[in-house]
This record gives sequence, C-alpha cells and structure tokens, in this order.
Amino acid sequence: MKILISTDIEGVAGVFHVEQTRAGNGEYERARAWMTAEANAAVQGAFAGGAAEVLVNDSHGGFRNLLPDQLDERARLVLGKPRYLGMMSGLEEGCGAVLMVGYHSRAQGRGVLAHTINSFAFARVRLSGMELGEAGLYGALAGELGVPVLMASGDDVFIAETRPLFAQAEWVQTKVAHGQGSGVTLSPAASRKAIAQAAERAVRAALSRKGADKVEPFRIPGPIECQLQTQSTALADLFCTWPTLERVDGVTLRFTADTVQAAIRTLNSLSAMSFMLR
Repeated sequence: MKILISTDIEGVAGVFHVEQTRAGNGEYERARAWMTAEANAAVQGAFAGGAAEVLVNDSHGGFRNLLPDQLDERARLVLGKPRYLGMMSGLEEGCGAVLMVGYHSRAQGRGVLAHTINSFAFARVRLSGMELGEAGLYGALAGELGVPVLMASGDDVFIAETRPLFAQAEWVQTKVAHGQGSGVTLSPAASRKAIAQAAERAVRAALSRKGADKVEPFRIPGPIECQLQTQSTALADLFCTWPTLERVDGVTLRFTADTVQAAIRTLNSLSAMSFMLR
C-alpha cells in the first residue's frame, strides 16, 4: 500500500502562537523542525506497519515548510503551490490511504490556532449542511477518490470534532487546548513516539482487513451546496463579484459544486482573492 502523509503545523506538539507558523522568525524555524520530525515519525510508523511507499505532503501555508534534508530518505516530498488537490496532493499517484499529522480544529472552534483554510477570510464553511474544518474538507476529498483516513493527530478539540467523520481511524492527542493560544502539550519526543506507534497500528490494521472489513472513506455525494460565512461584509462583497456565487446575507454566500474537489478548488480560489483586502 502507498501512503500519503498530509502534514500541517498548528497541531504539532509545542506550537501555540501564530509566530511559530509564519516564516521570518526563529520561532518558526524551530516549529518547522518539529513539524518535520512529526512527519518523519509517521513515515517510520507507516513503513513499520507494512507500507510499500510513502509520500509526505507539506500542507501548511505556502506548502514549503518541511525541511527536505531532514526528511526520512525512504519518503518522497510534495512541496509548493498552486496545486489542484491542496492538502491531498499526492493522491494522484495512487495512494491507498491518508495519515493526517499536525492538524487543527475548524474556524470558530476553541482549539489551538483554530481556523479553516484562511483565518483572515473564512469564519465557517459548510458542505451540504455539514460544518467542516480542513480535516473534514480534505478527508471528504480523499473519500471522493476512494481513499480513507487511517490516522490523525492534533489537539483534543480537533479530535472531538473530527472523530465522527473517520470512525475507524487512530488518533493521537498532541496537546490539550485551553484556548486559541494556550494549553498543555506533549513534549516533541513524546508526540513523535505516539505518532509513530499510531501510524504503525493504523497501516498494519488496514493491510490486514479484507472485503467488508475495509476502512470506509468519508464521502459527501454531489451535487454539493457550499455555504461560506466570511469574516467581514467587505470580503463577501469581493467574493460575490464571482458571478456564480449567491449572496445569502451580509457575510454569507453560497454556491453549488458537482464534486468536493470542485468545492475546495473554489474555496481556495476565494482564499487567494482575499489578499486584495489585506
């Protein structure tokens, strides 16, 4: 089985402040090293569980945070943007399962550094009535391609809101959220150990399953109505210059997409548009 590891930074052990997630300062450099180490832990666990090949997707911000010279040499690395599948890039190569490392809770949640795609622009995202964060959106994209999520790591709020979507997945709680920028964290070493163990269990269990016992992907059938609540009326004004978007109220708009992939690509395009107002 070929495994895709999608790695974000906000759910990594020791990360609590926005400075740790943005390039240009020493705190970020340390955090990206912790991010790379947690990705490596998942790589090690996946191979120990029987994976034949592993791809690691850098899924944070500009998608160029992981340190290639520090990555486990058995893995290949997906870097840079733009890319059509975003946080699930690599699935094009025939991956059979996804591990999510360092993920965070959705916008308006109480998790550490909670947001959905774009903290400046997006307040809430719903697909077919379901409010989803990045894990739900991209887990549904993977599911649309027939690929299940086997494992995910992040804080307790992220796990509580996401567990119902991936009922058969392994979970690693890297920290307990006390608020947007505070909480109690595992040490980086303890977090890496837990991630490696969970990844090994998840991959080994998936390879041992047959037929009806296989892990079912999370799917949202089309057509899909996407409802987006923005962070300001100015953003809704801007986004609704797109002719196919319909204004619902001062800060809310909606559109219909045939697939999850089309919905996410639209959301990512709107996110890029939002930089006009920064």
